[in-house]
Amino acid sequence: MKNFWREFKGPVFSLAPMEDVTDTVFREIVMGMSAPGKLHAVFTEFTSVEGMNHPVGRERVSERLIVNQSEREILKKLGIKLVAQIWGRNPEIYHNIAKYISDNYDFDGIDINMGCPVKKVFKIGACSALIGEPDLAKEIILATKEGTHLPVSVKTRTGIKEHQTEEWISQLLEVNPAAIILHGRTQRMQGEGDANWEEIKKAVELRNKVNPEIPFHGNGDVFSYEDGLQKVKETGVDGVMIGRGIFQNPWFFDPSKTEISKKDRINKLIDHTKLFEKTWSPNKNFNILKRFYKIYLNSFEGAAKMRADLMMVKSYDEVYKYFDSK
Repeated sequence: MKNFWREFKGPVFSLAPMEDVTDTVFREIVMGMSAPGKLHAVFTEFTSVEGMNHPVGRERVSERLIVNQSEREILKKLGIKLVAQIWGRNPEIYHNIAKYISDNYDFDGIDINMGCPVKKVFKIGACSALIGEPDLAKEIILATKEGTHLPVSVKTRTGIKEHQTEEWISQLLEVNPAAIILHGRTQRMQGEGDANWEEIKKAVELRNKVNPEIPFHGNGDVFSYEDGLQKVKETGVDGVMIGRGIFQNPWFFDPSKTEISKKDRINKLIDHTKLFEKTWSPNKNFNILKRFYKIYLNSFEGAAKMRADLMMVKSYDEVYKYFDSK
């Protein structure tokens, strides 16, 4: 099995999988603003293996795995890897869906979500709840690996109620995932408090002792490219995954862009809207777009008024007409 995670030279930067965020449209927009060699991997939204395994639910759930041809071209041009992230609880279904994805899609890897802290997901024993069931977690990883020729990575957290980093990571290292991405918060913390990079450093040190060949990446509270490089230096991680940092600066992966003009911000918002409409209308709710408008409209005079105005629009045409009048 070829493992692309081991082929990168130097620090690796990736865009985190995020619900209702990292669809094919947003990935393409972010990659289009990235400098060559600064972004190495992007992920799909979380995709339920149970949903994919259901003959009726598959069509709807599989929207999360859609890749536009225009995105595919950018991936190829920039040499960026695309990873399908899946979640669930049943090892046999993981095996089946890993095989289905491998046979029917063109992804570079599969990632298992063992980190999502959302309470309704946690309550059914999936994602971060698997930290409390290491035997089942290992069975899931092995079953997924058996179902695919693609490298299988794991994204997770440092614990449930408290940090149990070394205990938990030692379990994962036993089954040799293609890579481990560790978010420096527990499930209980959700997105609150500071991500603990000291815990991530502990995990790297454990990896170095137990299985130094496994690439190890850190995640949490990285808000600039330079900060990411500093985290690599301080902790020894092989790479850094960016989540909420992309909302503060969608040009994150082009560190030369220190000042973005009002015109460029508005143009990118319109590009995003047009691509979203072309890809998803009428299947996705237009209002999903409004969360993205906030990331473009800032850092210039009048931005707050524009943000407020756009929260009131009800259609794509209203967005275009709004900016035609500016």
